[in-house]
Amino acid sequence: MTVIVQPTGVEPADVLAVAREDAHVELSPAAVEAMAASRAIVDGIEASGRPVYGVSTGFGALASTSIEPERRAELQHALIRSHAAGIGAPMPREVVRAMMLLRVRSLAMGRSGVRPVLAQGLVDLLNHGITPWVPEHGSLGASGDLAPLAHCAIVLLGEGWVLGKDGARMASSEALHAAGLRPLELAAKEGLALINGTDGMLGMLLLAIADAAHLFTMADVTAALATEAMLGSERPFLPELHAIRPHPGQAASAANIHRLLQDSVIMDSHRDDLAHAVQDAYSIRCAPQVAGAARDTLDFVRVTAARELVSVVDNPVVLPDGRVESTGNFHGAPLGFAADFLAIAAAEVGAIAERRVDRLLDVTRSRELPPFLSPDAGVNSGLMIAQYTAAGIVAENRRLAGPASVDSLPTSGMQEDHVSMGWSATKKLRTVLDNLTSLLAVELLAAVRGLQLRAPMTPSPAGRAAVAAVEPFGGRPGPDVFLAPVLEQARAVIAGPELRATIEATVDRLH
Repeated sequence: MTVIVQPTGVEPADVLAVAREDAHVELSPAAVEAMAASRAIVDGIEASGRPVYGVSTGFGALASTSIEPERRAELQHALIRSHAAGIGAPMPREVVRAMMLLRVRSLAMGRSGVRPVLAQGLVDLLNHGITPWVPEHGSLGASGDLAPLAHCAIVLLGEGWVLGKDGARMASSEALHAAGLRPLELAAKEGLALINGTDGMLGMLLLAIADAAHLFTMADVTAALATEAMLGSERPFLPELHAIRPHPGQAASAANIHRLLQDSVIMDSHRDDLAHAVQDAYSIRCAPQVAGAARDTLDFVRVTAARELVSVVDNPVVLPDGRVESTGNFHGAPLGFAADFLAIAAAEVGAIAERRVDRLLDVTRSRELPPFLSPDAGVNSGLMIAQYTAAGIVAENRRLAGPASVDSLPTSGMQEDHVSMGWSATKKLRTVLDNLTSLLAVELLAAVRGLQLRAPMTPSPAGRAAVAAVEPFGGRPGPDVFLAPVLEQARAVIAGPELRATIEATVDRLH
């Protein structure tokens, strides 16, 4: 696959392809032309001698300091070196690749005043698989992701570090030499244009959107499996009950669960049983209301990310009429808010899943399933401690759901006196989603155990698919086994596409 960067931007699928599938990247002729025209304006400003922020002045609190023409290239190099000041473990490769592509996207829009060779330099890094070493700490989300982007930019200068194949860091000069690439010399404005953007935040948010969309559907799957295993009712998921409260996410989630519960001998066994509970617990009956609200939050986040993908995020910007204007478009508040909202939603999807796990394991509430889903409880503890693990993860997600975007701290001598913390918001969102994967894995295993224990009654097609996916590594109910590797493989089932594809082949496409 080849992603061609146009002056109008890129699509979310392009970012995922480059970040996760190593898609090849090219600059379109129109993008090269837009950058060349923008650069001509900056060259004209330099020749005129008039003061312009970032071109002929210092940065941040040093914006009023004039820089002599002969030192302006030095200024750009010094900017990159000083701003590559992150610390901590390296960010994942997919995040750095997404960030670099998004910076190429921004430069290619022709409002940053850079030479096309600068964007091509980032493209070359992507196409040669050279991933800068970007420490996890350093960005405040305004003026954009300065430190993370500087750690990408410094590699273009033949300085700094890159991720080696073994995960260790190596000198970027070695990586460039091995790829046949040469370091770049920056011109006026170019160092600033390389780092003044929301690309790290946006990259992580786009990756999180894709992950959340999949996990929210899998949450409907595990909720349906747990409902079936606990002899719950399908009636609360009837479409007419959700049409009278027309939240689109709720309707989609309810439709998924209702469809997944059809053609089940287990469900048929108690549908007309007058002794059956009139109402299921909230964690079952209200699953669409919680998961649906998360889906609606995800839709809002998608809209925010889509707007950012067509935005010029730089400072200053070069307008087609020759003006160079300072902006605040680098401020990450829209992305920080969106990430915080989605983290709250994802945390609750996991929290309600853990409550269903607890019910499945509790002999007083699981409708005749054995304690902790062990046929020989006492000597064996079954899934008791798996629920402990889930409870601990829920508690961590509650802490992570606290918003980062309200935690501004002033910097740069009070010039940058309000920042977004969008980098922190998007980074912790990814942790919440990783935790959600684990929580759904525990629910998947518990629900499958419950369905197995309902034999000889057979579950729904979705239930049969889940049992078939889990049994090869999870086995059948019996004596206790080393549970950690079972949970790890259950995580892989939740994260991967195979179980969902198998279910959809039987029950039609899920929302």
